[in-house]
Amino acid sequence: MAKVLGEAIYGLEPYEDRTIQLPYDFGGEIGQELTFPPNLHILGTMNTADRSIAILDVAIRRRFAFLNMWPQVEVVEEKGNEMTKEAYQKLLSIFINYASEDSFDLMPGHSYFIAHDDVDAATQMQTNLIPLLKEYLAQGYVANFADAIHAYIQEIEQL
Repeated sequence: MAKVLGEAIYGLEPYEDRTIQLPYDFGGEIGQELTFPPNLHILGTMNTADRSIAILDVAIRRRFAFLNMWPQVEVVEEKGNEMTKEAYQKLLSIFINYASEDSFDLMPGHSYFIAHDDVDAATQMQTNLIPLLKEYLAQGYVANFADAIHAYIQEIEQL
């Protein structure tokens, strides 16, 4: 990100004057200065399960606050059906009972468990959730509870 944003990352600093000098004169209203208004807030999301983003440039990381957000049971209860609610609870139980602190971050989010009918739910979990869990197994991310994940996958495949 630092290579893409370049000098603009200085504009993300929480200082009152958020003006940066640009390396080129763009003429017109922009000229050689870029100012970020004080009411500009940038929100971003990052999935910690994606190991390719685990290391962020320090210059970027120190300009943002980080807040962990866990999968929401309430969302599954409200927007899921009986099949997805049961599947979510089973997988959550596996992660609660077996996952280390590092691997608990890999608990699939509630979006995998939102469906209106059983056919949609089964298809979604078989085409989206199972490949994710198989990737976790292949990468060794859930090695200490692989048997429980394999059993869960077999259950979902039989829906």
